[in-house]
Amino acid sequence: MTQQVLLLPDTDTCFGSEPLASTIEHRINAIDWHRTEVTLTHDGYAVLPVLLSSVQCREIAAFFSEEERFRSRIVMERYAFGRGEYKYFRYPLPDPVGRLRTALYPHLAPIANRWHAAMRMSERFPATHAEFMAICHREGQQRPTPLLLRYRERDYCCLHQDLYGDHVFPLQAVFLLDEPGRDFEGGELLLTESDPKRPGRAEVVPLRQGQAVVFAVNSRPARSSRGFYRTQLRHGVSQLRQGQRHTLGIIFHDAK
Repeated sequence: MTQQVLLLPDTDTCFGSEPLASTIEHRINAIDWHRTEVTLTHDGYAVLPVLLSSVQCREIAAFFSEEERFRSRIVMERYAFGRGEYKYFRYPLPDPVGRLRTALYPHLAPIANRWHAAMRMSERFPATHAEFMAICHREGQQRPTPLLLRYRERDYCCLHQDLYGDHVFPLQAVFLLDEPGRDFEGGELLLTESDPKRPGRAEVVPLRQGQAVVFAVNSRPARSSRGFYRTQLRHGVSQLRQGQRHTLGIIFHDAK
């Protein structure tokens, strides 16, 4: 299924202004969410139209050097996660990060609830992200999970899942903040799926600067002649051949 690409002018330079906030929310609200759900349920992922201009991408990527914005820094090689580093934001989240998380969630929550119903999973998700955060925080999941990742030459990320606690929202989003072919080579987003009824598969997900991909955190419903069953998904990043690649990860549940 082809994905819509919308090119944006580099005119939004101030994250705190109301016009930008409205623009981000307008772009998200304008997505064909029915089509997105069909693709998500069929493939386990869906590429969204460009939601951030190159100026916005550069400003978010620049947060990486501002240590006061983050609660922790992970050097992947130390933990056999791969090679490269990432940082988890602290609360309060930077305005664009918080707005993206808040604006995406209401469109994804109904999809998540239909997925859980199909997979016979009992948890259901409320209409707003604030309500879901209240549930997470009551259960001790209080550490923010949105993160900024940086890859340099020869860096990569091993296949993994972002779980963090008992309350796991089944979808997450990754925004690419640099332009392939100009800022870096290699570093493709990889998705793999383990299916108990057929051979597993792998996907390379092409993204442009400012685009996001929404994908399954853990499992998705797959249809069979008897209804639905669960397949397991993992994601990673292939080795960067040259340049530098930043991504913003939006995870909707918090961590213990």
